[in-house]
Amino acid sequence: MSDPVFQKCIAPECGACYGVEEVLVACPKCGNLLDVQYDWDRLAPPAALNHFEKYWAQRDNPQRRSGVWRFHDLLPFTSLEKCATVGEGQTILQNSTGCARYAGMNDNALFLQYEGMNPSGSFKDNGMVAAVTHARLVGAHRAACASTGNTSASLALYCSCIQSMKAIIFIGSGKIAYGKLSQALDYGAQTLQIHGDFDDAMARVKEVSKKLGIYLVNSVNPFRLEGQKTIMFRVLEALRWNVPDWIVVPGGNLGNSSSFGKAFHELKTLGLIDRIPRLAVINAEGADTLYRLYNEKGLRWNGGTPDRETIAAFFEQMSQENRHASTIASAIEINRPVNLEKCLRALEWCDGVVRRVSDQQILDAKAQVGACGFGCEPASAASLAGAKLLREEGIIAPSEKVVCILTGHQLKDPTATVAYHSGDEQKFQETLASRGVMEAKFANNPLPVENDVEDIVRAIQG
Repeated sequence: MSDPVFQKCIAPECGACYGVEEVLVACPKCGNLLDVQYDWDRLAPPAALNHFEKYWAQRDNPQRRSGVWRFHDLLPFTSLEKCATVGEGQTILQNSTGCARYAGMNDNALFLQYEGMNPSGSFKDNGMVAAVTHARLVGAHRAACASTGNTSASLALYCSCIQSMKAIIFIGSGKIAYGKLSQALDYGAQTLQIHGDFDDAMARVKEVSKKLGIYLVNSVNPFRLEGQKTIMFRVLEALRWNVPDWIVVPGGNLGNSSSFGKAFHELKTLGLIDRIPRLAVINAEGADTLYRLYNEKGLRWNGGTPDRETIAAFFEQMSQENRHASTIASAIEINRPVNLEKCLRALEWCDGVVRRVSDQQILDAKAQVGACGFGCEPASAASLAGAKLLREEGIIAPSEKVVCILTGHQLKDPTATVAYHSGDEQKFQETLASRGVMEAKFANNPLPVENDVEDIVRAIQG
């Protein structure tokens, strides 16, 4: 390519390249996913990661204040002044002694990266701001997504803020938390609820977007994943540019794991880090496609030649059995992850592992995260549950530095939280028992008391 920034097919046997100005969600030549690639010999990357510290003093510039565009030098697919922003990426990496002890780690070994502090309340804003920026670059006036909730909230937020683009949301029937749906509705998105689950919604939005020329922002969009790389840049920034031993992330559509792998691979190639952390991707038991393919079928990236026949056969059997994802962690309730192959590549780059955890393990871990001061949605807690499991297996050592990604805010899905803690047996049965959650080990039940001062005092004093 003559341009130093371009899109490239991830399949080595194809490797076709396309311009940044083209709107593509798959390689026209072979149908595989695309990467955004950079000719760094022509773009002059930073010589060291502390290069970015000079931008801390430029917070009056909206793009430099952004936790995404502060790292524009590592994703320069357009000029900085053309980048959309609503202040995304003002997130925090917090050492958590309580969660470390729960996972069996040393007190200072486990960190929580809290992406619930983003404007729409989830990590999706990191990628959405990059996708919407590219959409504006190519002159799009409509953008669409399929969503279990967080993607739709993020797209709707950005479209409502920039005013020049209309958001169109595809959701499955009964497969979205009200905390997330309320955002899409409030921000003015056109919301279409189809009969089916997320995988059905994903298939339809791809077809409709192609038919009507609507810009698609799901994570098949390579620019989405460029923005999500910055989560790892901020982790490194918070650790004073030191690389942790492990990144543990929930696995749904596998966009985060894919982008994290790409981020570290690029940083290592550029000589900005001297090693790559290991990656752990954690599925929910009720949505464990990656786990089953990776651990039971032995599927690997294999240097760019994964066994696609195994993937096709697995999905065909899934269709024949009419098997659908089912987990309390609605944000990762996905059976056909669109970034499967990119995730396999990330696992190879990062010497990764894949595990699955039950809804019981997820909600118990969620209660621990909350008790340590960070309210997260259920899917987020899969990371802590997975870290605990890997510690029990001896895969993670107690002294290793582990970063667990909390992908979304507690108020995204408060129903499960209230059912777990309320002590209301009917609510527990209706919301949690049907998902295999049999007990609330760490419930913080409200205490019923009479409307009497002395009764209240006795309750407080135990």
